Amino acid sequence: MEAIVAEKLVKRFETKIRKGLFRSEKKVVEALRGVSFTIRRGEIFGLLGPNGAGKTTTIKILSTLLLPDSGDAYVNGYHVVREARKVREQLGVMLYIEKGLYRRLTGRENLEYYAALQHIPPSDAKRRVERLLELVEMTEHADKLVDEYSLGMKARISFARALITDAPILFLDEPTLGLDPASARKIRDVIRELSRREGKTILLTTHNMWEADALADRIAIIDQGRILTIGSPMELKAAVSKGDVLQIEVMGAYNGVIKKIGSIGGVRYVKLDSEEPAAQRAVVRVGLDGSARDHLPTIVDVLARGGARVRNISVLAPSLEDVFIELTSRRGR
Repeated sequence: MEAIVAEKLVKRFETKIRKGLFRSEKKVVEALRGVSFTIRRGEIFGLLGPNGAGKTTTIKILSTLLLPDSGDAYVNGYHVVREARKVREQLGVMLYIEKGLYRRLTGRENLEYYAALQHIPPSDAKRRVERLLELVEMTEHADKLVDEYSLGMKARISFARALITDAPILFLDEPTLGLDPASARKIRDVIRELSRREGKTILLTTHNMWEADALADRIAIIDQGRILTIGSPMELKAAVSKGDVLQIEVMGAYNGVIKKIGSIGGVRYVKLDSEEPAAQRAVVRVGLDGSARDHLPTIVDVLARGGARVRNISVLAPSLEDVFIELTSRRGR
């Protein structure tokens, strides 16, 4: 039996768009448009996509916080609507870093309070809290008020709170968002340990391509409420390895030239990786159908004719970012 099954999930939200000073117009936003996937027991499954793609909506439906408009979903065999209480017993959930933490309590008191809400006996709760504080390296700061914590400390306590019931399935919604490198690394290390050593099933939502590649056994890429593809990181990257990927640093008048590169034969996509308008500098990512050797002279010529100066060129192996750009560019993203 699969740990998670989602079948054709649909969710719509009604919002209002302002049309002038005193008038607004209702608009229906389709957050999910028939999302389906399965998650195997004991695997880390990444749900990868940009902001607004439908990641959080999916995780809220699976954790019984939202009702789907149509479709079905099961967690450890329990239906998320008809057996919501049983579903919640299977889950440890981290949705937002700061929500659910009481600022006027210490980190330890927050964990003990949450354990009491889950009806964990006090003696067991004390042992679990101590173990989790050690796991997320927060023992030293456990008796400080949460109000005094950095964002990274709050993330570690919030993460520990998701583990307090020792549930077999974890839902982690962008658990490293906004964290410093040390805090993010620690949380990623714990995620690996929970999966590999304890056999927990983990659904991880993120828009961090590198993090998904490093952690996930399989990945579903979601955009505009639809699943675009599912597979292991290696399988997804192999699917777009038709040619080289160029990273080009350009200076000068590059704005109009970048679009022209996209019209060159054999160029699959062009993406602006970074930009410093004040310095007239940009880094451009170009996906090719063939080798860089075949296409580079034409690309450099187009840049030169447009007034852009090439400062550096690197040939890269395809990454998950290239998979995502390839898939979403087909849909006009």
